[in-house]
Amino acid sequence: MAVQNTLTKAQKKPVSVTYKAGGADVTLSPGMIRKYLVTGSPENVTEQEMMLFMSLCKYQGLNPFVRDAYLIKYGSQPATIVVGKGALEKRAQRCECFRGFEAGIIVRTEDGHIENRTGTFYLPEEELVGGWAKVYVEGYSHPVEAAVSMQEYIGKKKDGSVNSQWATKPATMIRKVAKAQALREAFPEDMQGMYVAEEMGIDGLDETVVEQPAENAAVRPEIIDVPAAQPQEETPPAGSAGSAHDFASIMEG
Repeated sequence: MAVQNTLTKAQKKPVSVTYKAGGADVTLSPGMIRKYLVTGSPENVTEQEMMLFMSLCKYQGLNPFVRDAYLIKYGSQPATIVVGKGALEKRAQRCECFRGFEAGIIVRTEDGHIENRTGTFYLPEEELVGGWAKVYVEGYSHPVEAAVSMQEYIGKKKDGSVNSQWATKPATMIRKVAKAQALREAFPEDMQGMYVAEEMGIDGLDETVVEQPAENAAVRPEIIDVPAAQPQEETPPAGSAGSAHDFASIMEG
């Protein structure tokens, strides 16, 4: 007896997202990201990395065209996603319960004492050992605090050299790291997945605004295979949905 095939043919579906960020409409697609928004080696960015970038930007309302976020990819190394300058502070200021912050550096003095100092000033004969920050949130009995060590955030590249900003402005960099950690702990939902370049040992990012392509621009959303819905009595083949399908579902939600 002939068995009727109830599986429908997989369809092709464009992957793109459109959302609001800073009062502007932002549209992202893998093609746009690869052509305009990748720092480093756009040809090496994977589909999963671009989808993760799109998801973060939409969820957090970030506009990568004005450098709210960066997708960084060099060679075959996994991509790094960081937020732009001042993004965490701006997000905190939009929270009604935010009541300001303090931040500074941790120094070992000549006589061996450890001091927390506001700002970034220390003497040449003193040793910079870390950074600290406090975030004040209405309703909390104590500020949210973070302290980080220079040993963990020295900013070294893979070849052993030190990133230029860490070499010339180590106090400024470690203070930024401490402040970012404290802000994320104070507002986990508002800042989920948002890391600053200093935390990742990255410097020299291009802050030039990129003009967003028009809807009829040559760069269009990439087309990927998305399997159609299967009947409940059928068990779809293992892995048939794929990461692209999962991401499409997230974007539609």
